Amino acid sequence: MIARRTLLLTALSAPAVAQAHWPDRPVRVVVAFPPGSSTDVLVRALGAALSPALGQPVVVENRPGAGGNIATSAVRRSAPDGLTFLAHSVAYAVNPSLYRNAGYDALTDMEPVALLASTPNIITANPDRLNVRTLPELIEAARTRPLDYGSSGTGTTTHLGMELLLRGLARVEMQHVPFGPAQAVTAVVAGQVPVSSTSLPPALPLVREGRLRGIAVTSLRRDAALPDVPTVAESGFPGFEALTWFALLAPAGTPAAIADRMNAEVNRALGSPEMRTRLDAMGFAPDARSRPDFAAYLRTEVAKWAEVVRVSGATAE
Repeated sequence: MIARRTLLLTALSAPAVAQAHWPDRPVRVVVAFPPGSSTDVLVRALGAALSPALGQPVVVENRPGAGGNIATSAVRRSAPDGLTFLAHSVAYAVNPSLYRNAGYDALTDMEPVALLASTPNIITANPDRLNVRTLPELIEAARTRPLDYGSSGTGTTTHLGMELLLRGLARVEMQHVPFGPAQAVTAVVAGQVPVSSTSLPPALPLVREGRLRGIAVTSLRRDAALPDVPTVAESGFPGFEALTWFALLAPAGTPAAIADRMNAEVNRALGSPEMRTRLDAMGFAPDARSRPDFAAYLRTEVAKWAEVVRVSGATAE
């Protein structure tokens, strides 16, 4: 009887012992988008700060495709041992409404771990191909001739926000051409499309260099990184806001102690002066929250973007 009780107590305490020694191997972060995307740039900067704190390497792996659904499905099927995390954007909250079968439930299949940062989206134009400087001028140009715009991908807020602005509010048509975030701004510089709607980080250096013209940002206030670029809200559409946020998630069933530890380490890294300076320079606003706060925010975002998808009529396959 004593031996049996000892075995039972040992078995029950094994998970707690494993969690106490977590992580005992490298931690893998699967990024839902390609190298050079805003999610990738942010996670690589964060990973460099997390590795010393965790005592293990943070290995970043890019698995782009299907608007992030490929990476999400892969991580969802991973063991919930705290050694595999998903780095995604707001598209994580959008895709279940946008795709007929995204392959996951945003509120039950993954464990919210940490909200990382947010950034406004920015509408940019090629100054050599399109002689517009303001959002009203861009809308007027779209009324007079066919125009294309590139985005960070189908179903991203850079796509849905632009569709809501153009079709829903301005009542004007522009043809959407999906790219990745970095590819969209490159396409505008190269003259493949005259306009892009992307998150701020990949466009920021090109706007500063004058190779792209900043037309408007989608935050309610002007961004400190580009103070001369007006907001959509002050360009004739009061109250308009469409942010891109970035987050870390884990497979459902990941022990709460591990998720809490990762949340604490991420928030500690985001709060350091060095990290804040680095992220500010790249156009990110750190947004450290507790796990319950992030979970509550995620629920509101899933509902909000489901309504935007419904109103816009957007679909993706």
